[in-house]
Amino acid sequence: MSGILRDSAWEIEAVDVAAPLRETSLPEDCSIGILLLTTKEPVWLGKLLSTVAQLQDLNWIAVVDRALMDDKQVREFIAVHCFDYQTAPLERDRVLFALGHIAGMAALAGPTGEGSCAADVAANLFGNSPGMQALRRDLSKIAAVDAPVLITGESGTGKELVARAIHDMSSRRDQPFVAINCVSLPPALIHAELFGFERGAFTGAHHRKAGHFETARGGVILLDEIGDLHPDLQALLLRFLEELAVRRVGGREEIPVDVRVVAATNVDLEQAIERGAFRSDLYYRLNILRVRTPPLRDRREDIEPLARVFLKRFRAERRRGPRGFSASAVAAMYRHDWPGNVRELLNRVRRAVVMSEWRLITPRDLNLGVEDRPLDLNLEAARVDAERKTILTALQHCGRSASKSARLIGVSRATFYRLLEKHGLASSERAGLDFEPRPLNEATND
Repeated sequence: MSGILRDSAWEIEAVDVAAPLRETSLPEDCSIGILLLTTKEPVWLGKLLSTVAQLQDLNWIAVVDRALMDDKQVREFIAVHCFDYQTAPLERDRVLFALGHIAGMAALAGPTGEGSCAADVAANLFGNSPGMQALRRDLSKIAAVDAPVLITGESGTGKELVARAIHDMSSRRDQPFVAINCVSLPPALIHAELFGFERGAFTGAHHRKAGHFETARGGVILLDEIGDLHPDLQALLLRFLEELAVRRVGGREEIPVDVRVVAATNVDLEQAIERGAFRSDLYYRLNILRVRTPPLRDRREDIEPLARVFLKRFRAERRRGPRGFSASAVAAMYRHDWPGNVRELLNRVRRAVVMSEWRLITPRDLNLGVEDRPLDLNLEAARVDAERKTILTALQHCGRSASKSARLIGVSRATFYRLLEKHGLASSERAGLDFEPRPLNEATND
C-alpha cells in the first residue's frame, strides 16, 4: 500500500492505533484515513473504532483481507464507518481511483465538513453490487475525457449526483458546476435563462445578464430532465453543441463558451424520438458517452449498507434515537421494490429516525408494513418452553415409550411423569404411553 501511494505522489502519515491520537497531530490538509483491517478480534476492532472516533473528520477507506469479509462484524464496521474498502491483494488502479474519488468528495465538502452534496454523492455511489462497481469504473473513464454525457435512469437513482461525481473527478473540478432543471424553467424565459440577454432585449431587461452556459464557463453544466426540454430550445442546444458558442437574447455577438454538457433524463429518449417529442440529431449529439444509474431493486445487496449510512447521518437529529435496524426491518427493506429508489430509502430512514420509539427501527417505523411488538424475552418462560419441546421430541423419537424417553433426556421415569404433569401433558400422553416394567436393578432417584 505504501509503495502504491508514494509512487503516485500521495503523502503518507503512518499512525499506530494502539497509541493515543489527536487530530492536531496530523497535517491540516489530511482528508483520508486508511485502516488496515488484519484481524476480526474484538480488541482490534475496538482500537480501530477508537481511532475512527478520534479522527472523525477523516474519510476512511478500509484495506481488509478477503477472508474477513465473511464476518458480519467486520462488514458492519466497514458499512458504518468507512467511505469505501479494498480487499487484499490490492489492485493499483482500484486503489488510486478510490483515493482520488474520496479526495474529490472531501474537497467538495470543504474544511468544515459541511456540504450535503458530498455526503449524498458518497451515499449514492456507495455500494458493492455489480451495478455500482460497473458505474464507478465507467465514471473513472468518462471523467478523463471532455465529451458530452447522457445519464439515464429512474427518478431517485442519483443522476445529478453522478453528474457531480463526473465534475469532481475531472480536470474541471476547480471550475463551476451548474445544474439546470429543464422542467422548472419558465417557457417564455428559458432562452434568456440558458443563454443570457442584453440590456433592453425585452421589458424588464434593465441590465445585461449572462446565462447559465456562460456562468458554467470552464466547468460542467447539467441539463436535468432533458427529455422534457421544449422543441424550440432543443434546436438552440443542438446549435450550441455544434458551435460551442452562445448568442444572448437581443445580442448579435457569438460568445465562445468552454463548458462540458452533461444531460440527464428518466424519459426513454428513443421512444420520444419515435413520438416526435425529441430531436434525433440532438440525441446523437448528447449520446456520445452514456451512463445508466441502476435502480435500487437491481442492487439489493446495497440496501442495508445504504440504510445504515443514512441512519448514521440522521440519528444526530435525535438525542436518543434508534441505533440500528431490527431483523424484520431489514427483511422488509429487502422485500420492498423501492419505486422511488435511493431517494425513497433516504426519506424512509429519516422518517423512521423521527418516529421510532425503540432502540431498533421496525418495519412500522419505515412504513413498510406492520410488525409484531418487540419480543418480550423472559428467561424462565424460554426455559419452560424448551423443556416442553424436549419432552415432546423425546416421546416422538422413542415411539411414546415413557421409560425410553426418560433415559433419553437423562431423568428417572418418576421425574418424567412429573414433567408430563407440569406441562399439562399427562392426561393426553398417558393414554398413549407404553409402560415398561422397571428392571429390579434400576436405581430410583426419587
